[in-house]
This record gives sequence, structure tokens and C-alpha cells, in this order.
Amino acid sequence: MSQKSNYTNLIKQEALRLGFSSIGIAKAEFLEKEAPKLENWLEKGYQGDMQYLENHFDKRLDPRLLVEGSKSVISLSYNYYPKEKQLNDTYKIARYAYGQDYHHVLKNKLKNLQEFIKDTIGEVNGRFFTDSAPVLERVWATKSGIGWQGKNSLLLQKNKGSYFFLAELIIDLELEYDTPFQTNHCGNCTLCIDACPTQAILPNNTIDGSKCISYFTIELKNEIPMEMQGKFADNIFGCDICQEVCPWNSFSLPHNEILFEPHSDLLTLTKKDWQNLTEEIFLKIFKKSAIKRTKFSGLKRNIAFIKNKNLT
Repeated sequence: MSQKSNYTNLIKQEALRLGFSSIGIAKAEFLEKEAPKLENWLEKGYQGDMQYLENHFDKRLDPRLLVEGSKSVISLSYNYYPKEKQLNDTYKIARYAYGQDYHHVLKNKLKNLQEFIKDTIGEVNGRFFTDSAPVLERVWATKSGIGWQGKNSLLLQKNKGSYFFLAELIIDLELEYDTPFQTNHCGNCTLCIDACPTQAILPNNTIDGSKCISYFTIELKNEIPMEMQGKFADNIFGCDICQEVCPWNSFSLPHNEILFEPHSDLLTLTKKDWQNLTEEIFLKIFKKSAIKRTKFSGLKRNIAFIKNKNLT
């Protein structure tokens, strides 16, 4: 076994030991095919008010601009599919936000993986990310052979579905690279397109981010446009509709991450409980949750919008 092969195997074994569901590795290089796609997406205004997506255009396309001398992009996935879910007739939050903020949970694991590489292999420079930098993570996950991008833009795996976070470790060490995922197993299925209440999923495998329920309930800081009234299907933070209807998610298995377990009160909240939610209870239930991103005021705005009542 070559040294390169040995290093690759060691890193993959450690990643799985740390709890990551999948790992794949691709050569760090310029994403030539993605450049016109990204430019066209931005020109059409699909980013809405998410102006940060317009920044660092070059870095999004070339990881070597993020990490000097980088040679490998290690892509990882981490399961968050919950064992238990909210009540059927209540206001919904996206399942990824049930437990503690994934940014903190995964960054600790990525830090451990990076330290393992340095301790085992030597001085290897790099940076790790999880939805926290200008990285086209789904593209890199596809290039590393983890899965394919579905029509809802999410990464899909035949035996795991799509309920997982993505993370990357970009390092200046040359490794053995996996074969890019070539086959799109969505076929003629259009369930996610048909199910989207706001028609954010376009027929050409493109997402109009400015129409997505997640955008309106999390990213948008201004008032929600009235033409979206009645289209949120009780979603007050994010949305899982396109994942819920996806046939590949019939293979989803519950995660084993204790930090993703929801607060005991979350799963029993009724619509009335949500409407009467105080900031004190909000901070108690969502103390370390990603929901704090929208803040208490944002959550109340979303609830009021769905109720078709103006905030006073």
C-alpha cells in the first residue's frame, strides 16, 4: 500500500469513528463547469436578499483561494434524521433544528479530525467548514462520490436519503481521490417539484431561493410578502416538504447524536402553545438551537403571518 493510500484510509476510518455517515475526497481545483451556472443563478436574482451569496465569487469556485496550497477537498456527511417528530397538527420547524446548532456540533468533530491528521501524518495545513464559508458543498460532495444532487438541489444517497449535514475539510495534502458520482437516480420523479407550496423548485433542477419557505422564515429580515399568505403549510422555521415526499428518504434511519436530541418540550408544543410562546420559554427550549438565528421576534413574525394577523 502506498503512503498516499495509507493516509487516505486512515482519514476515512477516523471520520467514520467520529460519527460521520459518509466521506469522500476530491482534488482541489477550479470548478469550471459551475462558474457560468453560479453567475446565471445570481443574475436571475434567485438569491433574494441573501446578498452574502454574491460575495467571494472566485472563492466559491476555487478552494485553493480559501486554503493556500490546498490539494484535497474532503467531503463529509452527518445524519440528523430524528427518532421522534413534532405533533402532526402544529407549527413546524425544520428537523435539522430540533437539537443543538449543527455548526457547533460538527465543527468540534471536524477539529478532532484535523488534529488526528496532524498527529498521525504530520504538519498538514487546512481549514474546515460546515455551511460557514463560500464553499459549493453539494458540488464537492458529488465530485467526491458521496451522492448526487436531487431536483430539490439537496444531496441524495441511495441508502441514506437526504437528512444529513455536509461538511468539508480542505487540506494541502494530496490523497487518493474518489470517483465523482455520475448517475442521477431521480429519474422522471417530480414529487419534490410538485409538492413545493411556493414553487421554489424549478423544472431545470434549479432552486429559486427567493421563493423558498426557508428563505422567508429564516433569511428574510423584512416583512413577508402578502402573496405568500397561505402557502407556508404551517412551517415557521425552515421547511422539510421536499424531503418528506422524496422516495429516497424512505431509507432514512434515526441518528445516534445525543446533541441533536430535541428539548423534551419541543415535540409536544401545540399551535396554541406556539402562539402563546414567551421569550423566556423560547430561550429555554432553544438555548443552543439554530432557531436562535431567526430570534424570538422573527419566530413570532412567522407565526403571526401564518395566522394571517398583523403584529401589534
